[in-house]
This record gives sequence, C-alpha cells and structure tokens, in this order.
Amino acid sequence: MVEWSRVVTRPRVGVAVLTMGNRPVELRALLDSVAMQDEPPARVVVVGNGAPLPELPEGVTAVEVPENLGVSGGRNVAMERLREFGDVDVLVDLDDDGLLVERDVFTRIADLYETDPKLGIVSFRIADEHGETQRRHVPRLRAKDPMRGGLVTTFLGGGHALSMPMLERTGGWPEEFFFTHEETDLAWRALDDGWKVLYEPRLLLQHPKTSPARHAVYYRMTARNRVWLAKRNLPAPLVPLYLGSWTALTLLRTRSGEGLKAWAGGFAEGVREPCGERKPMKWSTVWWMAKLGRPPVI
Repeated sequence: MVEWSRVVTRPRVGVAVLTMGNRPVELRALLDSVAMQDEPPARVVVVGNGAPLPELPEGVTAVEVPENLGVSGGRNVAMERLREFGDVDVLVDLDDDGLLVERDVFTRIADLYETDPKLGIVSFRIADEHGETQRRHVPRLRAKDPMRGGLVTTFLGGGHALSMPMLERTGGWPEEFFFTHEETDLAWRALDDGWKVLYEPRLLLQHPKTSPARHAVYYRMTARNRVWLAKRNLPAPLVPLYLGSWTALTLLRTRSGEGLKAWAGGFAEGVREPCGERKPMKWSTVWWMAKLGRPPVI
C-alpha cells in the first residue's frame, strides 16, 4: 500500500478518463487539451469500460476491462491503476466528451491542494460551448449563479479532483451503484471523515449540453441508488425523512407514467437488495451539512 502521510512539496496530479469507445474524436480532443496544460499531469489513464480503446497519444496508459463496470466500477479501475504508479496525490476525473479550455486547470488544482491538506474533493464548473451552465450542474440548492463557489455537500461527476489520501480512507467509489448518486455517496463519506468538498467555478470543463429527457433505466437506478444512499450513510431517524422528501419531489416533478413505474420498481429494489457496508454518518456531520445549506434530508 502506498504511504500517503509523507510530505509532498507540490501535489502531483493524475488524470483518469472513462470511455465506452463511442466518442473517439471527443476523447482525442480531451486528451490533447490535457497535454496542453501549463503544469502537465504526472499520469494519464484511460479506461475502456467494456469496449476496446482507440489509439491513444504517447504516454497515456490504456486499461481495457472486458465488461461495462458502470461509472463507479470503471473509476475504481482507474483509481487503482493510478495508485499502483505511486506518484499521484490528486486524481482528476474527466468525462470523455469534455474539454479543458484553459491551460492552468492543473496548476489551480495543485495550488488548492497545496494550500489546504484537508481538501478532499474539488468540483469543476461545467458549461457548454456558449458558456452556459445548466442549473442541475451546480452542486447546491441555490443554483441561480453558477459562478458562486464555496464549500458544498456533493460534486459533479463530469469534472472533479479527488485527494488520493482521502480515497485511501473512504475506500473509493460505491461499485454497487453502477451510475447515479455515486458522487453524493463519496462526498458524504468524505465529509464524515473530516474532508472538505469545494465547488470552484474557475475550474471549467466545457461539455456539450445534455438533454433533460429521462428513460426507464435512469428512473430505476435513480430510485434504487437513492434508497441505497440513505441506507448506507444516514442515521436511522433521517432515512425515512430523506426518502420521504425525495418521493414527494419525484411525484411532483415526474410527468411520465412509465417513468414513475420504473422509479417505483427501483425504489422497491433498493429497499430489498443489499447495498454494501452501512456506516451512518455522525450527527456532527449532519449539522455541518445543514450549516452548508443542504442537510441530508433533501
């Protein structure tokens, strides 16, 4: 196991990209933008998640897994590969269709982690090619101004930085989740372990605007993982409050009968199926999250 307690004068950044092999042009553009950074990363790992990888630039480590492990499983593969190298202190996950439009992204990240040893997670701002950030891509309740940064309770999956010492303590991504809510699960465990989660809008990942249209699999996974999130992390009295508030919101927001049917099936699956180790957060963590503006009941 790598010893993370030693002193590092300058945090070393490693990059992880997960791809299903269906965006070779976008992937190459992203890797080119990574290579153009003023402060180059120590390592770049690309994981082919159940798909063969295209030809990659020199110096990029390719890892192909035979089946799709989901977002959580694929990111754990990348994390483990970077851990094996032993020369990465901060892991940066980037979507394969994203783009770094500024050259000082890794410099800013290293500065942040160098300044604050308790910084666990840094969330990027995501904006399209016109500079627009969708409200659902701002990781807090008051989402009107995407340029307002600060401490938060969750983060964006498309672009973020993770402390490797934090990951060593929290255990990485919840593979059972496959996709949806895996970021919140990791953020809650990090907060409970005393780490900070920061939304830094000056760190920009350009990303195509995505449609809010949903499908049955999304509804099922969202409901199942929401239940698992509560079962794994919340003190017992808060579990029904959290799930009750989200059930009410879902019923108010969802206009699709098929979507609600899939959601109900996922909710039942979440109640019925195991979700990994249960480790309820401390009440002091609940209070801290409330002070940050998002208590874990909504």
